[in-house]
Amino acid sequence: MNLNRAIEQTLQSWKRAGLLDVSGCSGVSLLERLVQRTSSVTVPSLPEAAGISETVTTTLSEKEETNEVHEDSAGETDMNLKERKTRLLELSEQVAACKKCAGLAAGRTQTVFGVGNPRAKVMFIGEAPGADEDKQGEPFVGRAGKLLNTIIEACGWTREELYICNILRCRPDGNRNPTPIEAANCREFLDGQIEAVNPKYIVCWGTIAAQNLLNESTPIGRMRGKFYKYGRAKVLCTYHPSYLLRNPPAKKFVWEDLKILLREMGVDPDKIVKKKSDS
Repeated sequence: MNLNRAIEQTLQSWKRAGLLDVSGCSGVSLLERLVQRTSSVTVPSLPEAAGISETVTTTLSEKEETNEVHEDSAGETDMNLKERKTRLLELSEQVAACKKCAGLAAGRTQTVFGVGNPRAKVMFIGEAPGADEDKQGEPFVGRAGKLLNTIIEACGWTREELYICNILRCRPDGNRNPTPIEAANCREFLDGQIEAVNPKYIVCWGTIAAQNLLNESTPIGRMRGKFYKYGRAKVLCTYHPSYLLRNPPAKKFVWEDLKILLREMGVDPDKIVKKKSDS
């Protein structure tokens, strides 16, 4: 990997961790621009693969970064925004350098860490990156991702409100299912993301996500329609968007599942539908 690409991939991982805006810049030019900034928030150095150890700064409001602490409805106090972003950044850099699965590491264009709100109430967990995700470095951006966007909109959400990741952070060759060893190798990163974001709700999209997160062997058709627990989160399991592309009639089951989640969150799904029909 050449120097410019190493810098650019690292900066992209910072962006996906929610730390900075890297749109429209090459790795070296953006690094130069960032080093010139004068705010006091320090982030970790670039990985050894880049051959550089630099202190890079970014601009985030003092209240947002250091003073604001999230307290959930049960009174549980957890990490503030700065701590969450720092933890996600650390994890994303570990993922970018990970070679536990030699075959996956050799075949990937880049790792696909995760994206979204570090304080999301709802976390989506999918299976693994596909070709589009491997190219862009973001989960759910291909055909299944476009369908997922439609589902998100139908629920009255935006992608920016959610946190989205996968069981794996590298694309399996031929888009095959992850092996148990690959999923186990990536589990520390998944658990780290869940710990950092600390969602109240998790949606597992498809069999691979549901069975791996919950250590279940039950088919997805029998897991859907009810809540499970993982840490403090209530977990809902439903069909993967790629399955819906192959089996459109199953969309009604996904909507039934998501209505269960919306009602649990205090949202009336019928009002969402009516609002959209009136607009």
